[in-house]
Amino acid sequence: MWQPSSAILQLVKDNAKQLLPDALFLSLLHRKHIGRFPRLLRPTTFNEKILQRSLRPDPRYAALTDKLTVRDYVKAKVGEQHLVPLISSPDVFTQSVFDALPNAFVMKANHGSSFVEIVQDKSKVTFDGLRTMANRWMSTDFYLIARERHYRQIRPRIFFEELLLDEHRQIPADYKVHCFGGKSGRPMMYIVVISDRFGNNTRGDVFDVHWNHLDVGIGPYARSTTPPPPPKNLNSILDMAAVLAEDFNYVRVDLYAPGNAVYFGELTFTPGAGVVPMRPDRVDFEWGRLLT
Repeated sequence: MWQPSSAILQLVKDNAKQLLPDALFLSLLHRKHIGRFPRLLRPTTFNEKILQRSLRPDPRYAALTDKLTVRDYVKAKVGEQHLVPLISSPDVFTQSVFDALPNAFVMKANHGSSFVEIVQDKSKVTFDGLRTMANRWMSTDFYLIARERHYRQIRPRIFFEELLLDEHRQIPADYKVHCFGGKSGRPMMYIVVISDRFGNNTRGDVFDVHWNHLDVGIGPYARSTTPPPPPKNLNSILDMAAVLAEDFNYVRVDLYAPGNAVYFGELTFTPGAGVVPMRPDRVDFEWGRLLT
């Protein structure tokens, strides 16, 4: 008797998932990654409250999650000098757009996470290769991945930024500053440092504002055996994060700090879509108490 292949069964399973209501889809996803079903009506943990935000987003989230339209907000708050220089944001990615790009650049999409392609030597890539990648990104409905509803309002765009490098000619670390309670004054902040993000030894380390290396793990990243030293401009990083977070009771502000500069990366209101394991598990509850 004929038996369906594992690929066919997986396809049927994936299609069935897309038919689930958002709340049920997120509850099952939370159970899979966190190990328990979420309390969506009376959320307690950080992940549960993020899930609730995904289902009932603030009307401001879409424009400030869009990696292109958020630039106006950042310019007004902290100044244009803190924006990574924008090379191009074409309506259509054509051969002429590609030809006009410099030798090194970063290609991104504005409507989701992980749509990033770093090009350090243009001679090693082709227009057709980048266009295929861009088309795949543009055809991805990011809302369907984890039902973060504010992503439905973002019109997909491709854009190109200058490539930032640190003093060692490496991709700079990503400082993800979780800001709690910014609306009531200086926020409570925790810094998640993602180092070697595009390399073979990616690490994720969590620090408080005094650069104490916390025994906390978030998501798939392993902690560094020897934690990275504080950046020379730590105070500038924290000051900028505080300003960008001041209109919200919680937001994650992503920044880069090569040399003595500080550049804006993105604002994230529903990090990890509310299904990010936190180690030890009590941190999920501790951060949940901070998110009011």
